[in-house]
Amino acid sequence: MSEARYGEFVLVRRHAEGHVAELALDRPKAMNAVSSGMATAIAEACAALGADPGVRVVVVTSTHERAFCVGADLKERNSFTDADMLRQRPVSRGAYTGVLELPVPTVAAVHGFALGGGFELALSCDVIVADRTAVVGLPEVSVGVIPGGGGTQLLPRRVGAARAAELIFSARRVEAAEARELGLVDHLVDEGRDREEALALAGRIAANSPVGLRAAKRALRLGQGLDLRAGLEVEDAAWRTVAFSGDRAEGVAAFNEKRRPEWPGE
Repeated sequence: MSEARYGEFVLVRRHAEGHVAELALDRPKAMNAVSSGMATAIAEACAALGADPGVRVVVVTSTHERAFCVGADLKERNSFTDADMLRQRPVSRGAYTGVLELPVPTVAAVHGFALGGGFELALSCDVIVADRTAVVGLPEVSVGVIPGGGGTQLLPRRVGAARAAELIFSARRVEAAEARELGLVDHLVDEGRDREEALALAGRIAANSPVGLRAAKRALRLGQGLDLRAGLEVEDAAWRTVAFSGDRAEGVAAFNEKRRPEWPGE
């Protein structure tokens, strides 16, 4: 396993086998509160991972024992002028769009608090694995703002408009069991196993065609919100990018030869 650091607070681990990369939030003294510097580092790490053809899956994790991420750094923002807020906004958005726009499948491994922008980082992933200590929520209206990292758009796509409205308007925190019941997280695992289970899931995903994975994600994301006819056109365009690829030829050959495919990734 190799490691690289982006800024002071983001650690990227590339696991030796399986083409899985881990983006670890690593600001333990602040429970991973997202400062301007940390937001920049997340965006830079995502840009590097998205451009790496050897990466097939990204897992977003935390090095803090009691939190995934508690959201924006409100201590930093308390000192901001209005002009500072405007200047910082693109920096903050860059972290969330960086995760959201990764071209490969993404898995969040959540334990402890995932609140506000922390939960939005998880919502920006394709799948959320949470352990039984997880507490999630979007409490922004309780401090006079709104979810600004995609929460008002991503949460209703996950749980429906009415349920998302209730959760955002009430600003309430949701514990792990209810979060799984409501669909706020996808897999609920034993305490302390969120990272392990997320990496295992990522390994299973990464065994598949890298060309196919990227195309499938593109079709899923671009098709959201479209009517069926338009969505099927998105799917067809994605299909055409894989139908004549080396991965498709290798996958069919491996199936007929009853062996594991060796994906060329092109």
